[in-house]
Amino acid sequence: MTKTKNHKERKKNSSSANLVFWVGGIVIICIIGFIVLGSRQQKEGTFDYKNEPFIGDKAAKVNIVEFGDYKCPVCKNFNQDFFPIIKKKFVDSGQAKFYFMNYAFINVDSKRAAKFAETVYKELGNDTFWKFHHLLYEKQPDDPKYEKMDYFTDSFLEKTLTEVASKKDAEKVMDAYNNSEALDYYDKDMNYVKKLKINSTPTIFVNGKQFTGRTLDDLTEMVNKAEKGS
Repeated sequence: MTKTKNHKERKKNSSSANLVFWVGGIVIICIIGFIVLGSRQQKEGTFDYKNEPFIGDKAAKVNIVEFGDYKCPVCKNFNQDFFPIIKKKFVDSGQAKFYFMNYAFINVDSKRAAKFAETVYKELGNDTFWKFHHLLYEKQPDDPKYEKMDYFTDSFLEKTLTEVASKKDAEKVMDAYNNSEALDYYDKDMNYVKKLKINSTPTIFVNGKQFTGRTLDDLTEMVNKAEKGS
């Protein structure tokens, strides 16, 4: 097993957290890498959702936010195994919107991938962002040794983007990325991380309150309360 913290974040006790969700009697357990659970104390903050990628009905009263790192193996499992459940139960029903925000800390290419993805969103829009987002998690290597390797290079990211966008659009994004045109989008996410003292990925918030439960029923209860304004 390998640690998912870089040297700088080790001082802050940041980690990839484990998720245990009971779904219809089935346990989904994502325990990959060296796991140090963050504080279970619920954190709360105010989010500005403008210029943040999301899926769902704009009129939905509930905002679910995931803070993730593209190099985090647990985030990959979350995206593959649990995100579809959230989408079907809360998003497709019109009850909630789902946002992704960056907490890039595992390696240098965590930050590169996050900044590039933000540029994809800024230049090509929400739909292309989500296609790229899911594809990038699919391409995350299964071997945990790659967590500390500079795997998501500029050329890798641009080539990956061409699988969901035209070559011309990929070049457009690359030019904007090289000029740091979406840096403020990335900085906004990371400022939330600092302000809320987030120390693990994935971390989920529902209408500004951190989800600290461990089951789908816990999340459902939280979403229902948020919809009612309680």
